[in-house]
Amino acid sequence: MSSTFISRTDQIFRLATKLLVGIVWLSATFFGLYILLFYFAALLLEETNLWNKVLPGLFDTSTRMATLGIGLHFAAGGIILVLGCIQLIESVRVRYPAVHRWLGRLYVVSAMLTAIGGLVFILVKDTIGGPVMNVAFALYGILMFGAAVQTIRYARAGRLEQHRAWAIRLFALAIGSWLYRMDYGFWFLFTDGLGHTSDFHGPFDYFMDFWFYLPNLLVAEIFIGRHEGLQSQGVKVGATVLVFLATAFLVLATYYFTIKLWAPSVLELLGG
Repeated sequence: MSSTFISRTDQIFRLATKLLVGIVWLSATFFGLYILLFYFAALLLEETNLWNKVLPGLFDTSTRMATLGIGLHFAAGGIILVLGCIQLIESVRVRYPAVHRWLGRLYVVSAMLTAIGGLVFILVKDTIGGPVMNVAFALYGILMFGAAVQTIRYARAGRLEQHRAWAIRLFALAIGSWLYRMDYGFWFLFTDGLGHTSDFHGPFDYFMDFWFYLPNLLVAEIFIGRHEGLQSQGVKVGATVLVFLATAFLVLATYYFTIKLWAPSVLELLGG
């Protein structure tokens, strides 16, 4: 295999990954701002009844503690989506270590509050999807809280390799709620909601209860491990194709969600 081909493959792979990271950051930031502008703003404006237009049964006047928990979950969740990508940028860590540390503290605390808020909601009210969703979402919250604790623990101990590994795991979990919406958007766009029911008891719903975060952890472990098998040119070409496909998927899903849900919901709240 010629050195020119290898060099060109490496260049295209780096371009593909940078493009994907850029789209992930942009889309996740859009979703994070939507969360802050719609869900949390609705809580502050006492318009929480609007939540039910997006997720039926989310707001219930008889369960104020659940409303407080999910409001905390949304507010802190929006923060971690906006800050997540910034914390993983090497140039920020190297050139502005103080910024990285302070944003890191806010990021970790927000991740903990996101987990706690979601767990409170599940304990007080249950999720719309019933026992399966309860277990899956509770496990998600526990994993996020644990990853946040480990991230800050190793940072304070000066064990940077372990800190980096847990920060990557935390980021993989943090973008789970965003990927959940992305996957549903893609599925609805191409299958018209096959396997989904309004009460989230369909086969696709049960699949998504776990799919939106467990594969992320597997990808995170591969990234952390830097396995040599992933460095072969054949694997790199395949990975490049998958990265471009993933990028196209995210662009399409982000566009779909922005025009169909995120923008209209925020405009309705602000206009009302």
